[in-house]
This record gives sequence, structure tokens and C-alpha cells, in this order.
Amino acid sequence: MIYLWTKSLHLLFVIAWMATVFYLPRILVNLAEAGDDAAVRARLHLMGRRLYKFGHNMFGLAFVLGLALWLGWHVFPQSLPNVVGSMHWIDAKLTLVAVLLAYFIWSGRLLKRSEQGGALPSSRALRWLNELPVLLLLGVIFLVLAKPF
Repeated sequence: MIYLWTKSLHLLFVIAWMATVFYLPRILVNLAEAGDDAAVRARLHLMGRRLYKFGHNMFGLAFVLGLALWLGWHVFPQSLPNVVGSMHWIDAKLTLVAVLLAYFIWSGRLLKRSEQGGALPSSRALRWLNELPVLLLLGVIFLVLAKPF
């Protein structure tokens, strides 16, 4: 039962984090298209800062629970099973998650640059870059479900 609760909470926080990974670049697109409207830019910067902080919190919770699922069987062998054994799909999954985290941090840095008056990439480039996490998440989901190696 502990395993199922841990896994359920991990998934909840992953979903919340992925919502921020998907939405923060949309805020950047809106900033790139806002022009010189100071009120709109201020509102978008505020939204972006709050979302970025929320995303960090959700990632942290998802990370701790994921770590418990991955290595917790060492500490609680009766409650948490060894879910990966000697399989290597987890290595590929964690690599994709690391790339998603790097993308999230990069988006946050673009937001900070914009707040400081720096230029953003074009809205068209940001729209294209906004599609990258969808493909990465698809890879993560496939690896978790199929466990191909």
C-alpha cells in the first residue's frame, strides 16, 4: 500500500511539474509578443515568476518520491519493491528527465533575462521550442510503460 501511495503522489507531482514545463514557455511567447505594453509585461513576469517557483517545488517533491521508488526498497524491502532490478530503461528515462529539467531551468533564465530588459528569441522560435518537452515526455512515458531494455 505504501508503494501505491508513493507512486500516486510521484505521478501527481510529475503532472504538476510538467504543467509548468508546458506553460512557462507560453508565457515567454506572450512576453515576446507583448511589445512595449508595460502593464502586460509586468503581469506576465509576475505570472512567470510564480509559475517557475511552483514548478521548482513540484519537481522537488516528484524527485524525492521518485528517489524513494527507485532506491527505497533498500531501506523498506517489505513495503517498496525493487521496480527496476538490473534493467536500464531507468537510465534512459532519467536522462530524458534531466533534459526536461535543463529545459525548465533555461526557460526560467529566459524569463529572468526578460525581466532585466534583455531580448527574448522570436515568438516563432519560442513556439517551436515549446514543442520539445512534448516529445521528451512521450519518450519518458514510453520507457516507463514498455521498459524496453
